[in-house]
Amino acid sequence: MRGVARVVLGVCGGGALAFAAPTASAQTSTFTDWQNSSGVVMRPLGGPVPDWSVTLGGGFAVLPAYEGSNQMRLSPAPDIDIRYKDLAYLSMGEGLGYNVLRGTNYRAGVGLTYDTGREHNAATRLAGTKNIDPAPVAKAFAQYFFVPVVLAVDVKQALTSYQGLIADLGAYMPVVGNETVQVFIGPEVSFADSRYMQAYFGVNPQNTDAQSHFRNYSARGGIKDAKFGASAFYHFDDHWFVDATVGGERLLGSAAGSPIVDDKWGWSAAGTINYTF
Repeated sequence: MRGVARVVLGVCGGGALAFAAPTASAQTSTFTDWQNSSGVVMRPLGGPVPDWSVTLGGGFAVLPAYEGSNQMRLSPAPDIDIRYKDLAYLSMGEGLGYNVLRGTNYRAGVGLTYDTGREHNAATRLAGTKNIDPAPVAKAFAQYFFVPVVLAVDVKQALTSYQGLIADLGAYMPVVGNETVQVFIGPEVSFADSRYMQAYFGVNPQNTDAQSHFRNYSARGGIKDAKFGASAFYHFDDHWFVDATVGGERLLGSAAGSPIVDDKWGWSAAGTINYTF
């Protein structure tokens, strides 16, 4: 449940700097969506983009049992990120995608990622609820970089299962940057339609069984949460690096009022060791 992405940041002190980021289902992680981003929008500032870029690695993540849970779980965190120039990518962080528009300080494109859904036995509190099936998710995204901030927006539509739509608006910036250590921080706000909100936060006869202890609850579309993320990286040499990432979330709107929510605040942390070819 973890992916890697890379960027060359001329703004961070000159030299080849790697930028890795976590990935997880929206319902298990409180990381911001920009932390899954490759940061390729910054890359031309650091020099030519290689024809191929491959980064592999792994580690562990501590995540909520589900979004809104006060139970935590330890999960493996594999890293895989493969990129062809600044055109196409295959990444556990961003899925499969293509940069339709790209320039020295922007990129925009389309992709296909996934939502792992939610198991009814993920936590004790979910007893009586039904599974939310995994779903492929179509994505449109755009990023724009103006020193020292990257603005990022994406819209994701589930193609099967609950078929809901969610949009993320975020920003991030480097606060420490040299050839050995980099630190990025930034906020994000997410919005979702009524299908998404009802699937993950609503309670009705369609998503619960006769043993459910929850009262009926209709979750409306609108603002879903506000998040803040921080990612730090340490490079041993041109190939090996480690990263540590944390993310915090505050559920808002109908999500915050859902009876399945144990805690409106959520936290995630992850660490990996990675090798760039």
